[in-house]
Amino acid sequence: MKKSKIFIACDTTKIESATKIIKYTKTSKIKVGYKFGLEFINSKDGRKFLSKLKKEIVFLDLKLNDIPNTCSSTIKAVRDLNPNYITIHISSGLEALKAVKSISKKTKILGVTTLTSLNNKSLKEIGYDRKIKSLVVHQAKLASKAKLDGLVCSAHEIKNVKKVFKKEIITPGIRFNSKANDQKRILTPKQAIKNGSNWLVIGRPITKGNIKKNIKNLINHLNND
Repeated sequence: MKKSKIFIACDTTKIESATKIIKYTKTSKIKVGYKFGLEFINSKDGRKFLSKLKKEIVFLDLKLNDIPNTCSSTIKAVRDLNPNYITIHISSGLEALKAVKSISKKTKILGVTTLTSLNNKSLKEIGYDRKIKSLVVHQAKLASKAKLDGLVCSAHEIKNVKKVFKKEIITPGIRFNSKANDQKRILTPKQAIKNGSNWLVIGRPITKGNIKKNIKNLINHLNND
């Protein structure tokens, strides 16, 4: 049976917390990678810690959103960390997406669609006229045109996205229950995988409380028919 693939979100600024997360999520039952956001990368000794993660699958969630030159320069600036994945907002525009992809080398570039913390009301407040599903499919087409390696989108949009984007789908907004925290478009791990997600991004449901127990619960959830 194919192993489920999970990115554990290390949403912390503390080295000891990240070390604990990695230590207690080691398992042969699922394939595990680790996602680090701006808070960790910009924390004291965060970059030094990342430089030592030679054997882990590392996902730098930079969510780049700038002019093409700045986005490309940032990719070059973190190249020494040898990350497996880096994110860029598709809203940066086609030129920026292509520029980043052209110099990414072995690092896979993931296009971020509409954040899972947003809903249709949020989009209207920002100034978008499209509904979420329509906007995300449009963004997926742009990612495909830029030849990006993967797409970050909610599990709710996967089925529509896969019609226009044929590479990896990474899914945040995963919850074991209805406790959404600051997310608005959530699904359970099994629901997301059923919809076609290749990687799930899970943070607080695993990293808060008893990490070992939470990982075990996740595995049981995935294997429970």
